[in-house]
Amino acid sequence: MLPDQVVNDICAAVDGGFDRQVQFTQALVGIPSLRGQEATAQHLMADAMRERDLDVDKWKLDVGDLKGIPGFSPVETSYDQAFNVVGTYRPGREKGRSLIFNGHVDVVPTGCHDRWRFGPFQPKIEGKWLYGRGSGDMKSGLAATLFAFDAVRNSGYSPEGRIHFQSVVEEESTGNGTLACLQRGYRADAAFIPEPSGELFTRGEVGLIWVRIKIKGDPEHASGYIGAGTNAIEKAMALWPHIKALEAGWNERKSEIPLYCDHPFPVRVNIGQIQGGEWTSSVPSSAALNVRVGLMPGFSQEEVRREIEEAVRAASRDDPYLSNNPPVVEYFGHMSAGYFVRQDEIPEDILRRAHAATTGTKMREVVTSASSDARYFNLYQDTWGVNYGPTVEKAHGFNERVDLESVKRVTKTMALFLAEWCGLAVD
Repeated sequence: MLPDQVVNDICAAVDGGFDRQVQFTQALVGIPSLRGQEATAQHLMADAMRERDLDVDKWKLDVGDLKGIPGFSPVETSYDQAFNVVGTYRPGREKGRSLIFNGHVDVVPTGCHDRWRFGPFQPKIEGKWLYGRGSGDMKSGLAATLFAFDAVRNSGYSPEGRIHFQSVVEEESTGNGTLACLQRGYRADAAFIPEPSGELFTRGEVGLIWVRIKIKGDPEHASGYIGAGTNAIEKAMALWPHIKALEAGWNERKSEIPLYCDHPFPVRVNIGQIQGGEWTSSVPSSAALNVRVGLMPGFSQEEVRREIEEAVRAASRDDPYLSNNPPVVEYFGHMSAGYFVRQDEIPEDILRRAHAATTGTKMREVVTSASSDARYFNLYQDTWGVNYGPTVEKAHGFNERVDLESVKRVTKTMALFLAEWCGLAVD
């Protein structure tokens, strides 16, 4: 347990450095690090790590290195600009426990820019809120890891355990960025991922499957003056209710997973993209539905895939055209399992104390209908890994914003966790 004076020193150091932290976060949010465009943001992160005298490892992901490793998700996009950055702090004598801080720089698409209050990559502050794509999910948390480290050192202490600061790509589409850190050999005694959680301990998360259903049509002139053809987009939309109907059945089974019994709606099935057609006056020859499917911990990917495929087959059997031209089901992007953080008294007690010292409240636990890279530590590294981060509104939506007061509290919590977990030496 940290002495009161150490707690006060570290929290005061976070306060003293917070203006600089916010400025750095704004600079990071101002970089449009969409999938395939993350390199500039990663250069900024690498420079920030070097400024802190961390040993910096920057490398380009190689799909060939990752295929076949548990947790790998299939890839469709180019990895030409897919760079990971890891900064490592090594104490003179490694006497304390080691720690990984992990966060991602990639952000999801913005939608129409004119529907944003300030523009998606114009990070503006209004009251306690910082606006911008990625402000909450999750650049504020990623930046906070470095400033939590600063606060400990600026207080006159040095961590006694090794620390890896992982800035990864691909979290929003596969998770292969964090998997690449595992493949490269980065390990620690605990991992801390400050994804936005509303300052709650995330005990469990769902898995994700991205599925594409492809339909072939019979193209004709849209006037029908020769033949009506078969409209692939219409056939695709007719399949959607059958796929969406799976959601209710999966949620009815939440009683099988005790920690999810009280969650109102753990499994979401979302149609995220519709693709198809070639010309307004032509009956479309092809269409595709891109669908995000959640699965609770304990549900296997194989089982869920079978149910999806059977729903498509059953719907197609009742359609004269589709029964003879069956849709193709394929998988791309996320292919992840749900998980629970195993009970571990030591890190959880440290986190509870840090949370209480920062917020004055008792830490609460939740299970969510979302997913994060925390799964890699809990499922594939046998490492206690927690998702605990700030409060965000409109993540993935217009006017995404993060609560800067919450960011400051989370930074203090991470700094205090780092200090007690890794141990401190007086400089």
